[in-house]
Amino acid sequence: MREAGAIRHPAPDWLSVDEALDRVLHACSPISEERVGISEALGRALATDVQSRVDHPPWNNSAMDGFAVRSADVAGATEQSPVLLPVVDEVPAGGFPRAALSPGTAVRVMTGAPVPEGATGVIRIEHTDGGRDGRVLIQTDSDARRNIRLAGEDLRRGETTLEAGTEVGPSVVGALAAMGWPDVTVRRRPRVGVLSNGNELADFDDLDDVLAGRRIMNSNEHGLAALVSGSGAKPIRLGIARDETADVRRRIETAGEIDALITSAGVSVGDHDHVKEALDSLGMEHGFWRVRMRPGSPITFGILDGRPVFGLPGNPVSVMVTFHVFVQPALRALAGHSRVRRRTLSARAAEEISSPEELTHFFRVRLEPGADGGYEARLTGPQGSGILSSMVSADALAIVPEGRVGIERGEAVEVIPLKDWIA
Repeated sequence: MREAGAIRHPAPDWLSVDEALDRVLHACSPISEERVGISEALGRALATDVQSRVDHPPWNNSAMDGFAVRSADVAGATEQSPVLLPVVDEVPAGGFPRAALSPGTAVRVMTGAPVPEGATGVIRIEHTDGGRDGRVLIQTDSDARRNIRLAGEDLRRGETTLEAGTEVGPSVVGALAAMGWPDVTVRRRPRVGVLSNGNELADFDDLDDVLAGRRIMNSNEHGLAALVSGSGAKPIRLGIARDETADVRRRIETAGEIDALITSAGVSVGDHDHVKEALDSLGMEHGFWRVRMRPGSPITFGILDGRPVFGLPGNPVSVMVTFHVFVQPALRALAGHSRVRRRTLSARAAEEISSPEELTHFFRVRLEPGADGGYEARLTGPQGSGILSSMVSADALAIVPEGRVGIERGEAVEVIPLKDWIA
């Protein structure tokens, strides 16, 4: 880091949202890896390809409770003309057949149990009389070549089943267990410094000042820490910096081992906006300043000692919108995920959405069931960048792209889901 001296103040870049996001992702590479138990890997990204250690299933097994048969022995069976077969063996789950299936016989098998050699299908139990007294009536031949899961049809030993960058969800944990892996190599969870700025901010210890109307609550630091955690990273809270370049700089310098830094407020053009000055004094490599978007236009991005730095605006809604649009994809890139960009869905506008400036606007909306089976997007209420309640009740961000002055009622609108339940 260089010492404070002549401070450069780059002119606003005024990038489009897509240009800015491209710059962010270009600058973010996966961080180091570690070996963890598969239950601890949930939400992480695989750092390497993973090959199965086993064949799964390890043997031909039954997909149904029923009777293993040879197709020739049950051909033409109907309820009116059933086929009677002797039941010569019974194989529970965890058991094994005593012998191959002889022509003209059946073996009772449970779901998951190995089927005897020679069987071509498993007649499900509801297509029989249930079997009794050592024999069974087969009432249809529809399953004569069905309901057998072949050895290795799911996983084959030595084959790459999961690729690096795959997110470890519950199904991946199950697959890793099936493949014989008790632990796996994943990317570390990024450690992210979170810094608030402003003499007017107070935390819970100073609640009396807020109640007296002298200061405002430090909601941004708490909200950002929660967003970082919800993105699979670890927040490192750096407190509230005073409106002094030296204090901002000191808190950044003492942040410890972090992989990224997020600040809120102090990045606009006011006399007390000291964050950009502090970052410049520390030698931050300039990425961009300002994006053609609302809310969240005065956002700064750069690289400091190899770490991405996001200088977010101070208004609470601007903080959260810019986090979803830029920071979360960056954290996923650092964490090694192969899919980093936010997915979008198409909805119908339940009301007119006006966009007075020709910028990309992100409106907070609720999603309601639509008549066509999709979603309708309705504004959560007033959309000011200081109205945090507009985010609290939002299911998604509706995007009015640059160059549009609004979306008419009933018109398609692209939305970024904010809730996991939205499919």
